[in-house]
Amino acid sequence: MKSKPIRKVLVANRGEIAIRVCRTLREMGIESVAVYSDADRESAHAFAADEAYWIGPAAASRSYLDAAKMIETARSAKADAIHPGYGFLAESADFAEQVQRAGLTWIGPTPEATRAMGDKVRARALAIRAGVPVLPGTEGPVSDPAELRRAAEAIGYPVVLKAAAGGGGKGMRRVNGPGEFEQAVRLTQGEAKSAFGDDRLYLERWLEKPRHIEVQILADSHGTVLALGERDCSIQRRHQKLVEETPSPALDDARRRELWSLAVQVAKAGGYTNAGTAEFLMDQQGRFHFLEMNARLQVEHPVTEMVLGLDLVREQIQIARGERLALAQADVRPVGASIEFRVYAEDPDQGFLPQMGVVRRLELPAGPGVRCDFGVRSGGAVPVHYDPLIGKIIVWAPSRAEAVERARRALDECLLEGIHTTLPIHRWLLAQEAFATGRYDTAFLAHHFKHAEPPDAARAEEDAAALAAIFARLDSEAPRVEGDQPGDGDSERRPMTGGIRGGSSRWRAALPGLRTGTRGGSR
Repeated sequence: MKSKPIRKVLVANRGEIAIRVCRTLREMGIESVAVYSDADRESAHAFAADEAYWIGPAAASRSYLDAAKMIETARSAKADAIHPGYGFLAESADFAEQVQRAGLTWIGPTPEATRAMGDKVRARALAIRAGVPVLPGTEGPVSDPAELRRAAEAIGYPVVLKAAAGGGGKGMRRVNGPGEFEQAVRLTQGEAKSAFGDDRLYLERWLEKPRHIEVQILADSHGTVLALGERDCSIQRRHQKLVEETPSPALDDARRRELWSLAVQVAKAGGYTNAGTAEFLMDQQGRFHFLEMNARLQVEHPVTEMVLGLDLVREQIQIARGERLALAQADVRPVGASIEFRVYAEDPDQGFLPQMGVVRRLELPAGPGVRCDFGVRSGGAVPVHYDPLIGKIIVWAPSRAEAVERARRALDECLLEGIHTTLPIHRWLLAQEAFATGRYDTAFLAHHFKHAEPPDAARAEEDAAALAAIFARLDSEAPRVEGDQPGDGDSERRPMTGGIRGGSSRWRAALPGLRTGTRGGSR
């Protein structure tokens, strides 16, 4: 297969992942294009690329989720490829198809694989056909609450309701008994509809205190599928990951190899290419149960990079070019231990309620074995419109014990003023013996951190679901106004600015909707 040239990439995302992708593009000598909404005019990611284009209002549906506008912007910028990052359009098979029909290269899995894996019920059926174990549950997606209730009674309580089109821990709810069922279905369907545009649910048996362990997959278009090690993601709040580490302290070598093999089986069964993640639950008897396949780069990919010395974004680009993987499975030999701490704009003392505001001061840790991937800087705003993840602190050391000590030092060095974040919970976690010794599960925070749920959690849950539905409705029905498109009368025209790269000046004339400036976030 002839290699496809990729000379200029539009990064269809924002925040830390957009900056992270731009860094690899720079190292590969590929030009980068950022996009930004009204809420992100001064955001760090818009200054991290060679060019940055305004794509619309703050509402994600009219900016970062507007597939047509992304493709139009890529064409205007003369990009020949699009990298979706994670979130927003990253797992949209329709968007991937539109990108390819526009003659652009899609840096991600094929639309067919994304469609198969994006529907969690289809992915579950695919795993069953591949001989990979799953938890007892419904055979297909269900919209009828009565049918869901009958399935729950047949499986036995407790059960978990899940959005068929869901992911990222959203659209999930445990049901302990029949008395909770009606309300749980109503809330979960509302969340699924507002978050994914699809209120179909499926149901599985609930596992008590499992480990949540995933496997990084990398596959080229020539038939090579690799397992690049596992990541333990069991430290969670509200079914969403907070801390990830590799290798998992819960696995011995035999179980580790078994898990890697199961992940490869799922990926091969789905005809998967590019980077993706197969997620599993491990029960207290050490048995694995397939959860889902995430058809994208994961938030937590840096820990895999740290122990393997790989750049997964570079690998994604090379696969998208049509190149063969240079690695074989025997070459995958992780060294040391790595832990990632997600820094969210959330208040742990108020049940992890999202925050907004301005980061008045930010000083990030440094030193051997410390990496910081952040999407904000001092003076930067954290808008209310998007996911509250603002950055990640990743550490590596020769052993897990040393990685824990390094993490304590790094988190103590980190200073962030202006908004509440999850930094305090990470410091608290590192002081717990159970974490230091690797003896924890997905229920650890809920059982040991007194503020894991907000005050009056049941009422707060209902309010949150109702607000999510209201905002989704307002977002989708917001009228388009004059000046919403790049090039309209009020679109931003940036002054010509000099940027320095490799000792030579690189000047760009200002264009409507185009911001010019220096790399690396400086102005």
